[in-house]
Amino acid sequence: MPKCESNSRLVYRTDQGRVRDDNKKEEIVGDGNVRIRPEKKGRGGKVVTVISGLPLSGNELKALAKQLKKRCGGGGSVKQGNIELQGNHVDNMIDALIDEGYNVKRSGG
Repeated sequence: MPKCESNSRLVYRTDQGRVRDDNKKEEIVGDGNVRIRPEKKGRGGKVVTVISGLPLSGNELKALAKQLKKRCGGGGSVKQGNIELQGNHVDNMIDALIDEGYNVKRSGG
């Protein structure tokens, strides 16, 4: 009985090299509004600026995060499709993202 290709877990072939599954694409989730909020809960009282709803994924999101971290002069990271920046930089990030052409809304405190 021939092996079904859809159930194959093939990752390497000697004649082709690494076999990648091109069907996997990261979904971009969002309603077109970028939301920026300061958040303090669960961070030992430290304020973090959270940017969510960006219509980007993967390396594009990381590149934007790097640019925003440089602009605010602080650290940060990308977690679960959100950009988290150390410190309260809400006003600065609203201006920066409007300059980039995003529809930005302030949320939270």
